Amino acid sequence: MQDRWVRAVGRRFQDPVWADSCVELFVRPRQDRGYFNFEMNCGGVLLLYYIEDPTRTPDGFVKYRQVEKRHLRGLRVFHSMPRRVPRELPEPVEWAVEYRVPFALFAAYLGSPPQTAGASWRGNLFKCADACSRPHWGSWAPIGEELNFHQPERFGVLTFEA
Repeated sequence: MQDRWVRAVGRRFQDPVWADSCVELFVRPRQDRGYFNFEMNCGGVLLLYYIEDPTRTPDGFVKYRQVEKRHLRGLRVFHSMPRRVPRELPEPVEWAVEYRVPFALFAAYLGSPPQTAGASWRGNLFKCADACSRPHWGSWAPIGEELNFHQPERFGVLTFEA
């Protein structure tokens, strides 16, 4: 990620990392089920929800669950920045995060592992930095005029090779 005004203050799993320099993957393996909301700041701290109804409420969404840490066995995370960047870096910075998700996580919420070879899932990729001195947002698939990433009807197609 080529970025500026970079920060990472989220420390623990499920902290509000969208406030930091963050990338997000929303992925819906099955069209008849909810979607997974992976959010990771530049320091590798993860927030992960399974969302079935993204209609906003004062407490979050109509129907969602925080993914339990026990389902993350086998998750591997790699990041190029320090885990914490408490003082914002205003100069241009290039950073990367990478993570490998165990298919058991999907099975825990969907009942069985989703198909991949030749399959098409729906999803979107985002960049955000809500609490940086220069807040900014971006998406891979268009989200329309409203700044709301939680629009599964606007997700793009992610196709796996056969």
